[in-house]
Amino acid sequence: MQLDLNLLMALDALLEEGSVAGAAARLHVTPPAMSRSLGRIRKATGDQILVRTGRSMVPTTRALAMRAQVHSLVQQAHHLLSAQQELDLPALDRVFTVRWHDALTAACGTALITAVHRQAPGVRLRLSAEPGTDDAELRRGEVDLESSSSAPTLPDIRHRLVGSDRLVVAVRPSHPLTEGPLSIERYAAAEHLTVSRRGSLRDPIDDALASRGLERRVVAAGPTAAFALQLALDTDLIVTLPDAVTRAARDQLGLVILPPPLPLPEVPLYLLWHQRYDDDRAHTWLRDLATETVQALFASPTASPSPTGLGSDGSAGVQACGS
Repeated sequence: MQLDLNLLMALDALLEEGSVAGAAARLHVTPPAMSRSLGRIRKATGDQILVRTGRSMVPTTRALAMRAQVHSLVQQAHHLLSAQQELDLPALDRVFTVRWHDALTAACGTALITAVHRQAPGVRLRLSAEPGTDDAELRRGEVDLESSSSAPTLPDIRHRLVGSDRLVVAVRPSHPLTEGPLSIERYAAAEHLTVSRRGSLRDPIDDALASRGLERRVVAAGPTAAFALQLALDTDLIVTLPDAVTRAARDQLGLVILPPPLPLPEVPLYLLWHQRYDDDRAHTWLRDLATETVQALFASPTASPSPTGLGSDGSAGVQACGS
């Protein structure tokens, strides 16, 4: 049979949109024309591709299995057949999806959106919630740029180390731990709160304490850093979390920060993307801009935390992002 690239593009649109009408709108053709393309695809593959369930259509098992490969082939074809052009940022019209950890979004989302809009006003950003470690969305092109505290293991997922963050202890003003030196014993004896999307009551801090023969009591797990900080403000619970990415939120709440009484490893921050974007000039611009934005956060001067929550000059020992 003769290969038809238009059929491959139609198949990609059908699998991404999940409907004939959606695929037709995406490729700027009429629904009847897309319906005819679906018929040809079914004949060529010997599979229904999309089947009707009630008022909607769902992909078949084979369609699900081939979706990522079809999308990759279409992207490669576009790249192969498109002439490389200089990037015209003022004229760039594109939507990027950035999936960052909630604390990073709160700390740097405004700065990134402002920088993108200033340089490329036609670009739109979707800052999506981080659902977990699902690299499938990166591979399918549904997410353009992601943050992670660990390097990826899949060979087609690229990564860049953009910085590392120290851990600090956050407590409410007048918390008992602010009175006198914070010993490792007092720290372990306090009631703790972890930050975990999956609700884990244990993290590497427990391993660090266990190596010294100590154990802490974790009372609760919060799904986001914002929730954990608010809970720390309203209770005697303490939370140990990255410094730079939570600095603005802590400053707004008026929380006191204390240095951990034991050495803890810094938390690395990586930006992740799929290899299909390695030579995409617009994507390269976005990830470079995101790198600059995040690194500016880590480069912000911070006062050394003290038990009173004040810097050496008597000012508050926490600062807002970008201050």
